Amino acid sequence: MTSWPRSVPLPDDFIPPEIPDVPVTPKDAATVMLVRDAAGGGIEVFLQRRVAGMAFAGGMTVFPGGGLDQRDVDSADSAVAWYGPDAAAWAGWFGCETSLARGLVCAAVRETFEESGVLLAGDADGGIVADSTPYHDAREALISRELSLAGFLDDAGLVLRADLLRPWASWVTPAQEPRRYDARFFLAALPEGQRADDATTETESSSWTRPADALADADAGERPMMPPTRVTLAELAEYDSVADALAAHREIPRIEPTIVRDSDGVRVEFSPPRGE
Repeated sequence: MTSWPRSVPLPDDFIPPEIPDVPVTPKDAATVMLVRDAAGGGIEVFLQRRVAGMAFAGGMTVFPGGGLDQRDVDSADSAVAWYGPDAAAWAGWFGCETSLARGLVCAAVRETFEESGVLLAGDADGGIVADSTPYHDAREALISRELSLAGFLDDAGLVLRADLLRPWASWVTPAQEPRRYDARFFLAALPEGQRADDATTETESSSWTRPADALADADAGERPMMPPTRVTLAELAEYDSVADALAAHREIPRIEPTIVRDSDGVRVEFSPPRGE
């Protein structure tokens, strides 16, 4: 089990210049850790470095993900074809309403496709998409919001594969931040035959990296990353294979860190889950 730190240092320039008098309501978001088995054992995770000028987490190393599009929630009442654990199961794992849980799963699939080109979908007979390149135009239309996930899947004759995802964690941006997200973290294995890319304007680079190596880079100042990313990578580093990680039974506490600035510097403090 991961030994949780009680605090993680932050660069001085990461603190917002103005702290809101009233905390901003967090926007729901989904983040997906794509993993694959590494040569020689262990796993690799797909990491992206965000463009420095981004309003949130600019220059940071992150997993694919983003905020909920209202159509992700609305799709609960339309026709997103779905295979795998239903929305009620996801609501139980993440401790939220069923409609939001369905939207989060849809957002996880949509954001993963938009930001990495990996499509967690298949056909009605249980097959999984092995090559997402034929859907390049649809990917661009999803990014521009000209097309909804429901519309894309329906047009392509595909079903969302919720069974390819696993619930992993729930992190909330500190109350001092002007931009806040209530992000649910998912785990997914790279489908056989598919490739992850960095064909997104939000990312300046991407790579498959062993979690321990990514953490070493972060400690050396070569990969800036936020505390949830660091903690999650430390958790992933404990698994010898993708199968072991996917089979892990996890509690999903809602973790909301606090930014602290004093004579010792700037850091994020948070309480570890129960039992730590």
